[in-house]
Amino acid sequence: MQTSKFFQAQKIYDNVTLIIGLAGEQCYLIEGSERALLIDGLSGVGSLKAFVRELTDLPVVMALTHSHVDHVGAAFEYGKVYLHPDDMDDLYVQGDPERRFGFATMGGLIPHPFTLRFEDTVPCVPVQTFPIYEGEIFDLGGVKIEVIPVPGHTWGTVVFLDRDRRVVYSGDAVNRNTLLCLAGTSIEQYRESLLHLKTYADAFDLLWGGHGPESVPASIVDEAISLCDEILAGKDEHLEAEFNGRKAVYARAKDEMYRRLDGGIANIAYSEERLWKKQIPPRSI
Repeated sequence: MQTSKFFQAQKIYDNVTLIIGLAGEQCYLIEGSERALLIDGLSGVGSLKAFVRELTDLPVVMALTHSHVDHVGAAFEYGKVYLHPDDMDDLYVQGDPERRFGFATMGGLIPHPFTLRFEDTVPCVPVQTFPIYEGEIFDLGGVKIEVIPVPGHTWGTVVFLDRDRRVVYSGDAVNRNTLLCLAGTSIEQYRESLLHLKTYADAFDLLWGGHGPESVPASIVDEAISLCDEILAGKDEHLEAEFNGRKAVYARAKDEMYRRLDGGIANIAYSEERLWKKQIPPRSI
């Protein structure tokens, strides 16, 4: 375990480091023989770029699973980032320093007996954005990471597949607390995305996500598909909740740590106004 004032890092594989930010948000540094790939950039409070420099001497390429506030921070340090075109228009909205600072001050997995200062927030500057699409490969030298789009949590959500390691770095695409109550796709479209991800099922066994410092089994994809079916059929547990001031509905009962009470893994928080494609404006995927 390596720590700083703002971050914790731990090796999860010999060439992969999990890095955790102040509010529990997570990113992954994957090293090859020639370069490293940083998947996601936390909230941008504290210099993630400087911390990563202590972890590797390799040149670093940065890519985003999606453009939410807790994933984009270091993009404004590196100045170049890869992400799906459907999330590019949200990068600067989510990258607003006050919004990112507010997220970091929520608190999380890293105890910080100090007062966070706004001056510790990485400022918002112009970033070169490079589009990524299905099947693109980041060749790091002996390590290849493949892009798979999984629209749902956002329209431009992608995951990153390491076929040799048999793992997926999934961001917020499918996890114990998948949020579809924001401005992403409908449940119907998310189900289609999960079915697409399932076509890769023979290539991975585990998923490492954007929150919660443990992997989840690939069976979470099937669980999430089943939840979508239940939601669309009106047969889920339909537990009303609130998320960031928005009304939401949880498909399954959970505890305060987002663990399902019935022992399952996947859960979905959704909006009743975003169940079907026809309920939201069309957008390319």
